[in-house]
Amino acid sequence: MPPETASLQRREFLGASSAVLSAIAFGVPTMIPTASAAAPANNPFTLVYDGALTRNEPGQVNIHPVTYKLNGLDIVANVYTPPNYDPKKTYPAVVVAHPNGGVKEQVAGLYAQRLAGLGYITITADAAYQGGSGGTPRSTDKPQFRVEDIHGMADFITQFAGVDAARLGLLGICGGGGYSLSAAKSDKRFKAVATLSMFNSGRVRRNGFADSQLQTVQQRLKQASDARAEEKAGGRILYAGDADMTDAQIAALPFEMYRQGYEYYWRRYAHPGSTFKYTMSSLLDLMRWDATEHIDLIEQPLLMIAGSKADSLYMTEEAFAKATGAKDKELFKIDGATHIETYWVPTYVAAAMGKLSPFFSRTLST
Repeated sequence: MPPETASLQRREFLGASSAVLSAIAFGVPTMIPTASAAAPANNPFTLVYDGALTRNEPGQVNIHPVTYKLNGLDIVANVYTPPNYDPKKTYPAVVVAHPNGGVKEQVAGLYAQRLAGLGYITITADAAYQGGSGGTPRSTDKPQFRVEDIHGMADFITQFAGVDAARLGLLGICGGGGYSLSAAKSDKRFKAVATLSMFNSGRVRRNGFADSQLQTVQQRLKQASDARAEEKAGGRILYAGDADMTDAQIAALPFEMYRQGYEYYWRRYAHPGSTFKYTMSSLLDLMRWDATEHIDLIEQPLLMIAGSKADSLYMTEEAFAKATGAKDKELFKIDGATHIETYWVPTYVAAAMGKLSPFFSRTLST
């Protein structure tokens, strides 16, 4: 589709709403890449996080790009192996689920690499319909698919050479955190569950960030219903989170998570596979879903990490309180950190790893 056609379709859908109001209404920042974006071509694995691997060396953490099938779709993933990895030995493993709009080469890769450095075999994959993975329409973002992605990573990594399937952990970041909670409710292959800056996608898409759009729920459901009808009739595929915004409009966003998200995803750690747009019809599934529903089914050890200054902190606190089935659980707040800062600021990443390391060491021991 030509860019001018896509732009016209967005304007027709959004009508008179400004880009900023649209961003808040759908609970997602709307962003465009800029010339200052990072160039993943500088890294042979297209990794964009600080300290990323640039080559595999004997005796060090190594990265293994892999592809596997999940429900008929090609899923692309990166497996990280520990220093001095020997496929004849056995290792605990950790599945890492990426944020909404993110890809495996960003924050999920950073934490996967760090955990591999501690002796775990780790995997992080692009969600189906997103990034480098297969599936159409592109940028479909439905909870059932994201949860299935996590089950699929578990399927693959437990068959990887050297993995002890009885010692499998799960780490979900941002939206991946909410989906990890959902996956762990029923998937008892995961012996321990951790989240970082957990984001409850269903609640935000339904109510708006910080419950700021409660008055427009029915209107937005009607828009999503109309979008599905048009899509299924062979018409246009409409997208949310895909309007252009200026720097001034980004600066005017009322939530720090979105302002800093713009800087992270489109400036400092941009990747061509990472986008915040999603099909409008996805909202039919997102808005009736909630990460905390039946969360009492989680009985595994649970560690939830969030920044003390994150304006998304309320989601982690709510989920933690509702996780009554997990008797071994901890909520750790990284002092002074915002949501996005837990992705990359060295001090805050170190603080998060300082909790993840003993947690997985204790819960995934032989």
